[in-house]
Amino acid sequence: HHMTATSEARALLRNNIDCWWPYVERGIEAIVINASGCGAMIREYGNLLCDDPDYAKKARCISGKVRDIAEMFSDADLDRLKSIMQPSRKAVTFHSPCSLQHGQKLAGVTETLLAKLGFPQARVPNAHICCGSAGVYSLLQGKLAEKLQADKLSALTSGDPEVIVTSNIGCQIYLQQATTVPVRHWVEVVDELIA
Repeated sequence: HHMTATSEARALLRNNIDCWWPYVERGIEAIVINASGCGAMIREYGNLLCDDPDYAKKARCISGKVRDIAEMFSDADLDRLKSIMQPSRKAVTFHSPCSLQHGQKLAGVTETLLAKLGFPQARVPNAHICCGSAGVYSLLQGKLAEKLQADKLSALTSGDPEVIVTSNIGCQIYLQQATTVPVRHWVEVVDELIA
């Protein structure tokens, strides 16, 4: 879809809907996504297939069921999770991907969850600015993407974190290419502390 391969993308959307639909019919409450770029895309299915008479209604339903993994935790869930976690001693900095904060409108959700789980976090200057990865942006706008990457890493490392955590695999890979600070998915860092 990002490469303007609209027909191919719409075929993939329909295929995904067909794969998920039996679970929808059985009553699933949510489709939990741990990659924010994928979550942002799936939330758009209803818009992208709005003119398809066979899939418009199903696409809207699928879009409405998407939840980022960070949205799935209630306070009770966090209390249970904390009871089986070792305390975090690693200073982390959270990179909020554009797909999470702008695409899905979930700015602050993961940061709040990490704070409740006891992860010390430094404030990130200009946290709303892109890291430069942005789908195929890093391929098509290389020089600008590299400048955004350098600026983002400067902001993310300004608090001297032991690890940078994020919720988008594309951002994770792109940022890791240009820093020695480990860049991980936040779920991996939480998982490491579960006893």
